[in-house]
Amino acid sequence: MRFLKLFMVLLFIALPLAAFAAEKKANSIDELAKMYDSSSCKKCHAEIYAQWEKSHHARSLMGVKGGLMLTPLALKKGTPGSTAFSEDDPKKMTIKNFPCFKCHLPQAVISAEDSVAVELAEALLAKDSAKVGKLQITCIVCHNTKAIIHKRELGEPRKNVLYSSKAVAQHPDGKYKAVEKSAIFKDSVYCGQCHGLGPNLEFDQPFQCANLYGSYLHSYIPSGGAQTCQDCHMQKGDHLIAPNFNDDKGTSELLAKAISLDVQTLGYEWLRKAGTYISKVVVNTKITQTAGHRIPDG
Repeated sequence: MRFLKLFMVLLFIALPLAAFAAEKKANSIDELAKMYDSSSCKKCHAEIYAQWEKSHHARSLMGVKGGLMLTPLALKKGTPGSTAFSEDDPKKMTIKNFPCFKCHLPQAVISAEDSVAVELAEALLAKDSAKVGKLQITCIVCHNTKAIIHKRELGEPRKNVLYSSKAVAQHPDGKYKAVEKSAIFKDSVYCGQCHGLGPNLEFDQPFQCANLYGSYLHSYIPSGGAQTCQDCHMQKGDHLIAPNFNDDKGTSELLAKAISLDVQTLGYEWLRKAGTYISKVVVNTKITQTAGHRIPDG
């Protein structure tokens, strides 16, 4: 009996320690990148991984053409280009100073200490693209962290489990040994988690950002549209999730399919008074777009 009591005491001590260890947060960019590293996926999913590497999800803090899009947040408060979220010293930066993490790096919100925000701010100011580029929307973020939205009913995504459109009982990965079905993977609401309804009013300093999902819900669907985001942007499971705005030619071709421009002109000379002719032209334009949302976003 005494042995049983001792065992129970040790068990209750060990459980909180185990929980603490499981919830330990990253203290650096390298630690956070390692926690969500998906390089092991490449072995079995080489084509999908190659598509993802060219996507904006693989450079979610880099913007377009290698730009360090979060730099204004790291600027000294009050200087030209700084924001309401900026501080007078980068060492004062916290996760809350980067509201863009909500979509551009959601794992930081739940898995990073404020020291990661400090390191990122310093990297942005130093224009250290290599360090900033380590932070990505990886396979783990999409196939685990963002895989469940009805958490009150279904709970948080399970650790060491991936989620997809179908379940896989035996998944040959050293860490993620099973794949469970997520009810939202083929639904536009999955993309809507980041691609937005419009203003982000939950922050101390609200701001306007992505509104593709809002446009999709309030315009495309009421107009009779029936396709999902995945139907258009992930045809045949394409994980590039076009457009890739770094690819000017590909982006232009995609926009050309979605937007048509009809121009009609009428040229004439206006006889204002005898002997005086003024050239005139009437231009009628009609722009029609067939995308499932407004263009551009934001």
